[in-house]
Amino acid sequence: MAAAPLQNNPVPFIDLVAQYEPLAEETLAAVHRVFSEQKFILGEEVSDLEQEIAEYCTAPEAIGCSSGTDALILALMALNIGPGDEVITSPFTFFATGSSIHRVGAKPVFVDIDPVSYNIDPDKIEAAITPNTKAIMPVHIFGQCAEMDRINKIADRHNLFIVEDAAQAIGAEYRGRRAGTLGDIGCFSFFPTKNLGGAGDGGMLTTCSSELATRLKQLRVHGQTSVYYHQEVGLNARLDSLQAAILRVKLKSLDSWTEARQQNAACYEELFQHYDLNDIVVIPESNSQDRHVYNQYTVRVLEGRRDEILQSLRDQQIGAAVYYPVPLHLQPCFSYLEYQKGDLPESERASAEVLSLPIYAELVSSQLETVVRGISEAIAPGSTEGIARLYKDDQQQQRAA
Repeated sequence: MAAAPLQNNPVPFIDLVAQYEPLAEETLAAVHRVFSEQKFILGEEVSDLEQEIAEYCTAPEAIGCSSGTDALILALMALNIGPGDEVITSPFTFFATGSSIHRVGAKPVFVDIDPVSYNIDPDKIEAAITPNTKAIMPVHIFGQCAEMDRINKIADRHNLFIVEDAAQAIGAEYRGRRAGTLGDIGCFSFFPTKNLGGAGDGGMLTTCSSELATRLKQLRVHGQTSVYYHQEVGLNARLDSLQAAILRVKLKSLDSWTEARQQNAACYEELFQHYDLNDIVVIPESNSQDRHVYNQYTVRVLEGRRDEILQSLRDQQIGAAVYYPVPLHLQPCFSYLEYQKGDLPESERASAEVLSLPIYAELVSSQLETVVRGISEAIAPGSTEGIARLYKDDQQQQRAA
């Protein structure tokens, strides 16, 4: 009699309930504290969070704001970047990276990515610099820092600002330095699904410049220098106290969550090797000198099979997502920049091949195996049962040893 097929239990792409439950009592107490005080905008909760984030990022200054998108816009405004200026950045990123440049009236200039890290390729930056270039905006995509030593040298040679889009990279490190301290201004997002996520939108800026910090604090409150006095036109981009109070609770767990994500990444590596999927699936690489925080665990699926495998995983109730299916230079809203398909081939190839898998801290090893077994089943239906049982036997023997 044939053995019964192995059954998959559903694996969500992210499970915020599992993250919340251990912190529920402390989180609700923080929310109650804010409601008891009835101070909802800025205030002590925000200033305390700013101090704690500054210490965590090892930055002299941190400034809370309403979202990661507004952090990018505020950074560009504080550096006086606007109409007629150009900002070099990556096209393989969330839309806010490019839109923030557009929103201040500047021109996004997209440079292709490194195919291994998915970050902007430093070898291609210098050729994109013109007399109108004012800044470089590297994106620390998926939680791994860009090659900042090389990017900083280019910026120094051409007298350019650096704005770090660190929305996915809180706690990431490059050569021992934290994301957010590797340029003039660092920009973070507290969108709920980030490694440090709030109960809604929120953002933070970090800088080593007290002068920039002062201006950023003014710009986030309509350019106000004192009550009802405005030196310039800013934004309504304040961080509210409820978000700050919740984030302060969660910040205490961030390092343990990051370590769990790193352990999950290591487990994935072992599983992909065991299931012998390397001909089709290319797993992410990280530099041993740096700290990758795995906001996403993103693999490449070769041979044009990404969408087929994504659909199979969904049919198996296994979470997966594509970050990002269309690079920014090919988005219709940026057609005025006159990029054509084929102009940035590595970004375009990545958009056709990448697949992000569950990596959140609360996953257990059996769920990770379910994901990899699901991919194996999608590639070669009916071939996984024996492999799965061998893997289970190997694991049991290792534990016994």
